[in-house]
Amino acid sequence: MADDWKAKLTSYFEESRIIQTSIRETLDNFNHFCEFVVEPAFEALSEELQQFKIKTKLIRVKGRSIAIRINYANSRIANFLYIISLPKKSFELKLKLRIEGRKEKKSPCQERVEPFMKDVEYSDILNLDQNDIIKDIIEHYRNFNFDALSRE
Repeated sequence: MADDWKAKLTSYFEESRIIQTSIRETLDNFNHFCEFVVEPAFEALSEELQQFKIKTKLIRVKGRSIAIRINYANSRIANFLYIISLPKKSFELKLKLRIEGRKEKKSPCQERVEPFMKDVEYSDILNLDQNDIIKDIIEHYRNFNFDALSRE
């Protein structure tokens, strides 16, 4: 019984080390996912949108977020932003998706935050490919703009 506190102390430091290691691994996995899956998906979509005279911009904050800004056609004004972010101190790839957009060029931005690809388990995020990302962006972009067109 007297040494029980020593075991608890040892356990605390081991658990703390595991959490810190998990946080580092999650950050590495997020950066890898952004570099090898999301960024190429954004670039492929950007190239395709050029045929519709729509410019885009890739915005990346290493270890924090990656975003694609899609402008209105023939404009520098942002119409839609799709932002994938890793919450601070995450030890699992429970990513957040923030959608920002304007219904019209002069209207204020609206923002919505939800889980990234809520139908995909966070343990399967690293199995996604570029096409999965592009399809998700298009679905959100389409839904946002159709909603903007059909509401006052």
